Amino acid sequence: MGVVSELVQRMKIPEMMRVRQKFDDTAIQDVPAVTNEQLHQEKIRSLIRPGMRIAIGAGSRGISNYATIIKCIVDFVKEMGAEPFIVPAMGSHGGALAEGQRQMLAGYGITPENMGCPVRCSMETKVIGRTADDRYPVQIDKYAAEADGIIICNRIKAHTAFRGPYESGLMKMLAIGLAKQKGAEFCHSRGFKYMAEMVELFGRGIISNANVLFGVALLENAYDKTVEIHALTSPEIIEQEPALLERAKAYMPRIRVEHADLLIVDEIGKNISGDGMDPNISGTFAVPYASGGIDVQRVAVLDICEQSHGNTIGWGMADCSTRRAFDKFDSEATYPNSLTCLVTQVSKIPMIFKNDKECIQAAIKTLADVDHDDVKVVRIKNTLAMGEIQVSANLRPVVEADPNMEIVSEPEPMPFDENGNLF
Repeated sequence: MGVVSELVQRMKIPEMMRVRQKFDDTAIQDVPAVTNEQLHQEKIRSLIRPGMRIAIGAGSRGISNYATIIKCIVDFVKEMGAEPFIVPAMGSHGGALAEGQRQMLAGYGITPENMGCPVRCSMETKVIGRTADDRYPVQIDKYAAEADGIIICNRIKAHTAFRGPYESGLMKMLAIGLAKQKGAEFCHSRGFKYMAEMVELFGRGIISNANVLFGVALLENAYDKTVEIHALTSPEIIEQEPALLERAKAYMPRIRVEHADLLIVDEIGKNISGDGMDPNISGTFAVPYASGGIDVQRVAVLDICEQSHGNTIGWGMADCSTRRAFDKFDSEATYPNSLTCLVTQVSKIPMIFKNDKECIQAAIKTLADVDHDDVKVVRIKNTLAMGEIQVSANLRPVVEADPNMEIVSEPEPMPFDENGNLF
């Protein structure tokens, strides 16, 4: 036994109980039907002429029903007599490489075979104009710039690092996603303090200088299910997205336990959140321009999702992690995000321990001004899975006082295998 193991082995890990969290579970039952209803509005149909070559921008998040909705858009464009193709609209994600972005889309089922149209990936951009203040060039994916029209599709939700009328959504997909790594750098150049202003500036710049036909805005409920779908013309994106953002925030899940000592997150990943774990839930904000989430002293992250392809962005917001997670770390996949958005903390490496048990014990040991034999712990699978969580037995009064929380199982020890990992 090494000195690290000796230092942490006496830390008591509390017994945990499973708790169901209740949120509004309203969701669309027939996603293709609602999508097609939105697409076949006259205001949308009238934008497409036969023979047009249309670029459909697809992003890089774990969006519910995303491949299904993108396929509906592809089929609709074909029905209108136009020629669709898909381009990645994900800024510097995928290691800022065309092939990396192709792989990310494929991971969501967005492939030429599944979609029935080409997927054209390039990090090259074409300058199409300048921002309204004439300070910056406006550029977008070269394939999109050469198309006769552009359609984008994205989920609208609260951003992880700033607040404004346009956060994560259609305007940001235009300003940063469709602008690729080069354009994203300009949008991030003043830092997150000014990001709300920059997203609107560049989003409007692209709408003014490119033939953006329409966008499809998606809202999800607390259970990661599609609850609203809206096809918006370019002017409607500018006018209506702020109100949709407020509705999206109202749908958001959360950890109903507001305060604890330690948060354990089983997995993070770029497919879960732009920050690996959504700080709007985990409280792990990297910059001071947004706030919220659970209030805890320490965060332990146990693993990185395979679907994140080595991108450990957000891992630096954890205090402790495991060798298993460390072995998945790929700097080439991770660092482009920080080099583009100018935030380094999210790409740093937390303290690494040999297994889950020592990771959790180390996180407990580093807690200050607490009774180490009676720590308050919350455990989640990831920040998308909020329907059921685990809490330590000493949080029972908090659970019982909340009508939207229900105890599913009585407290029991965390189940570690012979290697010290949870199963």
